[in-house]
Formats: sequence, C-alpha cells, structure tokens
Amino acid sequence: MRAVWSLGRASARELHEASAEATGWSLSATRKTLDRMVEKGALRTQTVHGVKTFAAARPRLETLADLIRGFAVSLLGADRPPAAAAFVGTGLVTRDEVEELEALLRDEQTP
Repeated sequence: MRAVWSLGRASARELHEASAEATGWSLSATRKTLDRMVEKGALRTQTVHGVKTFAAARPRLETLADLIRGFAVSLLGADRPPAAAAFVGTGLVTRDEVEELEALLRDEQTP
C-alpha cells in the first residue's frame, strides 16, 4: 500500500518497480497481490490509455485506522485500538497526521 499511496494511480509494473526491493516479489506476484487487493476492496482499477491502473479505494488514514482497529480489537482482543501516537516514527504516520488518525479511530469505535 505504501507504493500505492506514494504514487497515487499507477500500473502494476510501476507499483512493482516501486516496491520490488522491499518485497522481493516477482512482477507476477505483485500483479496477483494487486488483483486480490481489488477483490477485497482496498484498491480500485481504471484503464488509462489502454493500461490497467490501480489506486487506493479509500484515503490512507482511513485505511490505516481500519487496519489498526481490526488488528488490535479483532486479532489481539484489545478493548480499543492503541493511540495513534504509537505509530509516529514507524513511517506510517507523521506527527501532523496523529490528530486526524486519533479522530478516525475514536469516531469508528463501537460502544
């Protein structure tokens, strides 16, 4: 997702080139993963000048909030997700984004 968020709309090849060093994946593995992410609703596709391109289906912080919540509550059994400030310094959020992420985590919690 970092490559998608960084590049915006991009082809599978562009996303592969942007992430290959970090993932070590082949182009076919990248394509398969992108297609699975489309099936799961994380990405959307659009054909631009005959080339299938991919883009995030939702804004980055909304996606992170959902992932954080799902991991903490569903997988770990926590009562609530951790504070967004815990993710500063991870490369996932900047200090400027913490307040917005906190609001997203707070707004979507079930009572």
